[in-house]
Amino acid sequence: MNERVRQVVEFENHFSSFLKKQPVKVQNKIFKIIEAIETLERVPKNYLKALTGTDGLYEARIQLGSDIWRVFCFFDKGKLVVLLNGFTKKTQKTPKREIEKALGLMQKYYATKKK
Repeated sequence: MNERVRQVVEFENHFSSFLKKQPVKVQNKIFKIIEAIETLERVPKNYLKALTGTDGLYEARIQLGSDIWRVFCFFDKGKLVVLLNGFTKKTQKTPKREIEKALGLMQKYYATKKK
């Protein structure tokens, strides 16, 4: 097992409920990507990509065959990666409502943290 360079956590339970609905093969692939995020100093763009115009929102990218999944996340204080919602990608562009949902969760995370 590689040494962890950052910690991946989940905010609320959006990620787990998304994960539970996926086939085992997809779950395993998602865990591999999360492990890469935790252990690689530089995570390849095909695994983790910043979403332009979102102020810190990233998408973890999962692909199996021709199927594509995305899990939104962001960095809190550099070493902590917070997982938000995930979805199955069916179109070229990431659906705006999924991005808005993730941004809303990110705001909620910081609001909750301040308390």
